[in-house]
Amino acid sequence: MQQFIIEGGRSLNGTVTPSGNKNAALPLLAACLLTDQPIILRNVPDIEDVRAMMRLLTQLGASVEQIEPHVFCVHAREISSIHADEELCRQIRASILLAGPMLARVGRLELPPPGGDIIGRRRVDTHVLALRALGAEVNWENQIFTWQAHRLRGTSILLDEASVTGTENAIMAAVLAKGTTIIRNAASEPHVQDLCHFLVSLGAHIENIGSNTLIIEGVERLGGGEYTISADYLEVGSYIGLAAATGGELTIRNAAPEHLDMIRLVFGRLGVCFGISGPDVVVPPGQELRISHDLDGAIPSVRDMPWPGFPTDLMSIAIVVATQAHGTVLFHEWMFENRLYFVDKLIRMGAHIVLCDPHRCVVEGPMRLHGERMESPDIRAGMALLIAALCARGTSVIRNIGQIDRGYEDVDGKLRALGAHIERVAEN
Repeated sequence: MQQFIIEGGRSLNGTVTPSGNKNAALPLLAACLLTDQPIILRNVPDIEDVRAMMRLLTQLGASVEQIEPHVFCVHAREISSIHADEELCRQIRASILLAGPMLARVGRLELPPPGGDIIGRRRVDTHVLALRALGAEVNWENQIFTWQAHRLRGTSILLDEASVTGTENAIMAAVLAKGTTIIRNAASEPHVQDLCHFLVSLGAHIENIGSNTLIIEGVERLGGGEYTISADYLEVGSYIGLAAATGGELTIRNAAPEHLDMIRLVFGRLGVCFGISGPDVVVPPGQELRISHDLDGAIPSVRDMPWPGFPTDLMSIAIVVATQAHGTVLFHEWMFENRLYFVDKLIRMGAHIVLCDPHRCVVEGPMRLHGERMESPDIRAGMALLIAALCARGTSVIRNIGQIDRGYEDVDGKLRALGAHIERVAEN
């Protein structure tokens, strides 16, 4: 086990380049099982969740070869196993993404329940309902899902919720199903769009990419190819929040600004501004963060929503930014009942936060935070605590940083390049 030791209270300045989108890399890797041809993926983030998915692919029979940093060749010439490893599945939520491609390619998969962050109930019902609609049989016995299908057939699917991974599983199954599939109430996040564009590059027929209604005409087979994963807009949002909270000047290279409209709108309500220069984002220094009231002077609220709404994965970051802003704001995290359970650590650091219930908290700022000893509960809360520690006075210690490493590549190295005093050490 490792921990971060952070000496805070310094503005961070410089240039940073975000890694590839973790939430795109995972379904794209799973989708490599759909074809027996080699695929080259570029801009793959070097993080633990991605490494776990690669080990799952290898265990199922695919070869995964690193060509150069962040570039991999995946070749699922044959599928040699239908049993997903229990320990690997426990490590990542994205193991559920194996169901769609394995059903489409070989018609069977035995899958232990997926793991990942403990941020509340994360149902798999949407996956089951969507794949059953395409003709799959799903059984749950002895803590194992058994997915099987003789031949998937296109159909009209109305998802019971706009689940990102549920949509991705349905897409991957439908591209090789016989006939036409219409997916309504589909998720349309940037990583879902990345998956669709990737599959189209392999020969799939997908219409209305980026909308909530996808039309997929099944094909007999997919080919090989190359694809570059887009920048992680959640990492970009995290670094925007970092610069604003510490008062630094930051240029974020190749930041995929086309995905930042709602982030700009919501962060703007907290007093954060940033500019766009071609593919880059520029955060000016020394911003006086001030929360904008609603038109009638009421306390404003920030609520996460499915895309194109504000991403749930940036709620933790926005809460930390709000502790440094003048004014009061209500955060409503309606998607996950445990997402806000990290705010007690911010309160210990000196933040003025009232946790109203599992889904809502009120933040009043600005408050000068002080260093504390704490533990990272999940990927995004871990990054939020890291930002809090960097703008706090004194020394902070963050344990369980493996959670942060699951979603942010070389985060301490990138922060040191910006002037942060952060050290990675083994826990006693």
